[in-house]
Amino acid sequence: MDDYLGLFVKETTLYNHIVLGSLLPEKLWAPLPHFVQGWLRIYIAATLLYIVSGVLWCFYIYHIKRNVYLPKDAIPSKKAMYLQIYVAMKAMPWYCALPSVSEYMVENGWTRCFSRISDVGWISYTWYLSLYLIFVEFGIYWMHRELHDIKPLYKHLHATHHIYNKQNTLSPFAGLAFHPLDGILQAVPHVIALFVMPTHFTIHIALLFFEAIWTANIHDCIHGKLWPVMGAGYHTIHHTTYRHNYGHYTVWMDWMFGTLRDPLEDEIKLVKFLFDTVGGEDKGFVELSFLSC
Repeated sequence: MDDYLGLFVKETTLYNHIVLGSLLPEKLWAPLPHFVQGWLRIYIAATLLYIVSGVLWCFYIYHIKRNVYLPKDAIPSKKAMYLQIYVAMKAMPWYCALPSVSEYMVENGWTRCFSRISDVGWISYTWYLSLYLIFVEFGIYWMHRELHDIKPLYKHLHATHHIYNKQNTLSPFAGLAFHPLDGILQAVPHVIALFVMPTHFTIHIALLFFEAIWTANIHDCIHGKLWPVMGAGYHTIHHTTYRHNYGHYTVWMDWMFGTLRDPLEDEIKLVKFLFDTVGGEDKGFVELSFLSC
């Protein structure tokens, strides 16, 4: 058993050497306890991922593709984006505590994690991964929904994120702009899953880091129209109505629990409204404008 748990320690030690060894003098991090090394590695990697991916994505959609994906009046101000970065960076040290704790629990054998796919086989691995994703989707949906429905939680935690409630205040940087406890609560299903079902440790770590990219994507206000993905079109509606589209990766949970609101249906209703309120030749212009979208 100790030999098998050593595989997890060996893996996290490798990650520590890759990240910390590439960016810091060894004398600064090598003497630190293994747990602290892990937290420092996660903090540095998460910060770089957040800043670099956010800057590149904003540069692409707001400058290279300016007025292609978003009209000029929907582009957030630099002040709004700086505020989002400030909120996210204040919370980042606390966010990184959760994966650090999950790694500690895995390394000590408290979870059902396995180290190698060969330990369970590809069929079982695929089944366990599917269960993991379903469990996380279900957990994040209800955690997110309760952060709205339980008023003290919304007032003291989730409201920090929902000050960004219009297209011209949302940006990829809003993806991690949460109260620290709010961000941790919404990631907790990833950790609970480790105790519920066998989980590949490497995939668990990868999906936690993928959250930074995914949350940036769903806050850019660009509707990808890739069903059943819960993309930015759906999440922008969530930020304007507060009562729809609580899901994370897909639309399934909102569909099952009656909170789904489709951005394409909203567009059709808007066009019908405009079509009914304008007259004569303008109707043809409205119809042509919709067909060209």
